[in-house]
Amino acid sequence: MAIIDELRTPLYFAAGTADLAVQQAKKVPGLIEQLAAEAPARIEAVRKTDPKAVQEKVASQAKEAQATVQSKFADVVGGLDTDLKKLGETAQDLALRGVGVAAEYAVKAREKYEEVAAHGEEAVKAWRGEVAEEIVEIAVVVEPEETKAEETKATHTEASDASEKAPAKKPAARKAPAKKTAVTAEKE
Repeated sequence: MAIIDELRTPLYFAAGTADLAVQQAKKVPGLIEQLAAEAPARIEAVRKTDPKAVQEKVASQAKEAQATVQSKFADVVGGLDTDLKKLGETAQDLALRGVGVAAEYAVKAREKYEEVAAHGEEAVKAWRGEVAEEIVEIAVVVEPEETKAEETKATHTEASDASEKAPAKKPAARKAPAKKTAVTAEKE
């Protein structure tokens, strides 16, 4: 049974992914309407801006970013520790941290995978109409024991009443096989 579950889970994952994609796609028309409503104001704002002022602002921001990168690079290069033993320990520590982070992400990915697969299973059940059947099954389970006992007594009394009313059938009598000796005597 585990093999079947292992085969179903990827299919449920695909169904869950498709269902979530449909849910997100339903939001697209609203976003398009919002962008269409905001577009005239944005176009007007672009028309009012001076291209030279924008170009000067971008150039000054680029110079500031370049100066910041150069100073950070100089700090990093100047702060490098030349002690090889310390660098080796740091590399080993970073590698262990990386393994830990990778394991953590693997666990989170598996949880998310199972979550989407469960969503897909529910979506498939909803598409098939099985959700209503489960509600009936739950109602039967939740039903009090006294009601079940009364139903059992009622079915037993109905069965005994039916057996008393129906006449007993007699087994059909079998006919004896025809004698072949009489036929063979006449031929001689």
